[in-house]
Amino acid sequence: MQAGAAIRDISPRKPAFLVGFPHVDRISEGIHDPLLASALCLRNGEAAVMLVALDILFIDPPTARDMRRRVAARTGLSEECVFISCSHTHSGPNTAYVLEWGPSPIVPEVDAEYIELMAEAVVEAAGEAAEHLREAEVAWCTAQAQGVGGNRHDPERGAADPEVGLLAVRDPATKRLFALSLIYSMHPTVLHEDSRLVSADFPYYTRELLKERFGAELTVLYHNGPEGNQSPRYHVKAQTFAEAQRLGELLGASVAASLSALHDKNFSADLLLDARLAQVELPRRVFPSVEDAERNLAGYRARFDELKRNGAPHGPVRTAECDVFGAEETAYLAVCQHNGLLDKVLANYTPLDVQAIRIGEACLLGFPGELFVEYSLEAKRRAGRKVFPVTLVNGDAQGYIVTRETIEKGYYESNNRVFEPEAGSMLVEAGLKLLQGW
Repeated sequence: MQAGAAIRDISPRKPAFLVGFPHVDRISEGIHDPLLASALCLRNGEAAVMLVALDILFIDPPTARDMRRRVAARTGLSEECVFISCSHTHSGPNTAYVLEWGPSPIVPEVDAEYIELMAEAVVEAAGEAAEHLREAEVAWCTAQAQGVGGNRHDPERGAADPEVGLLAVRDPATKRLFALSLIYSMHPTVLHEDSRLVSADFPYYTRELLKERFGAELTVLYHNGPEGNQSPRYHVKAQTFAEAQRLGELLGASVAASLSALHDKNFSADLLLDARLAQVELPRRVFPSVEDAERNLAGYRARFDELKRNGAPHGPVRTAECDVFGAEETAYLAVCQHNGLLDKVLANYTPLDVQAIRIGEACLLGFPGELFVEYSLEAKRRAGRKVFPVTLVNGDAQGYIVTRETIEKGYYESNNRVFEPEAGSMLVEAGLKLLQGW
């Protein structure tokens, strides 16, 4: 077994609109911590896989496919062996056109110059990782993240997944870790609308703590698991960098404890590596009439105003505000359905790619878009082996992949979706099918 790891700084080189809160005009005033493109190449004989993690909100499917092709051309790997995910930070530049943000006078067009800077950085990091391999041994383990976040609609009873998947890579001679892939299902949204500094949010502090514990040379790839309905909303005490540090270090400490508990017997220098890729056509949502969508929006606005008037706590008020945003987006998408713009945009989103990467006895399952955590839990339950689902792999999905219950309850995410909830089950089925025979 050989492995190589590399990073590139993909922070914007000039002031940029910080995307993620499309109702607020946030132009960056500096860089708090660098956004990274982190790459890890694993090779065992002729078999090899490449993992790439980006500190970016998301990218669209055409951009993801272009990156995969370019990495494959640079490294000699086949495209299905190149796995690219996004962390979903809300404090980075705009990297994909989102249809429901279309009417906003605030959100700028995607900066093609930045997209090319990011793509070149991905190719360079992947190339360096593939070309500077060293002897390695690998271990899988998990941690349990407590207190970082949870279900953002029902923090007490709602579905959540505190499991953190960890792929540890170390030097067999020195026994020192030099690379780590981390998978955790959580919105990195401690930093909010008032922050004007580029940042990876709490994952930055997780990385820093792990580098302090295991050495500055450690490369940490942060992959986000299905986090559509997961956030720190009910766990934060403030929307500050100090709070991002507190939560990031909570996660980092749990990860460090699990890594420190690994023994020599947990590591292997001979693991089976394989990769598969499939495409899935998802069922599109049929939007209400423009008139019905406007009436729906009026109801959400009234509810939000009532909560504010009555001095409700932050969590319910923020949830109601997001519900308003979702209803606004539904109203606009109804217009787009009527004028044909929806068909034009979704031409780039059908079909979507699902990916599986096998590393020893465990697998990464890569899904496009922002899936709800229920689909991650379903995949883990049914896989018949250890799997770690990752979201925002191979592109976004123009919104959330929600559950039927979410629609019945009228949550924010259900209002700005463009696919029916059956899409989630279809993606899980496609992912599980890729695992067959492994």
